[in-house]
Amino acid sequence: MTQLTVTARGQVTFRKEVLQHLGIAPGDKIELDLLPGGKGVLHAARPAGSLDGFVGLLAGKTNKVATLEEIDQAIAKAWSDTP
Repeated sequence: MTQLTVTARGQVTFRKEVLQHLGIAPGDKIELDLLPGGKGVLHAARPAGSLDGFVGLLAGKTNKVATLEEIDQAIAKAWSDTP
């Protein structure tokens, strides 16, 4: 168990190994779910993906530009390969 000290301003500093275990990097957000009995669950906040983030996901990864027909064929093939 890891013990943390609360400052007079109500702040807590997490040790490096705790942040690494939670997958939290500088600038990330943390969520705390409050539970009955004075308990809480702490975890890294994972933002929901947006369409804008998805569209730029593969930008610059290839020079190939697919036509709409090629995209349709790839989708049809993927559906036909599904068990």
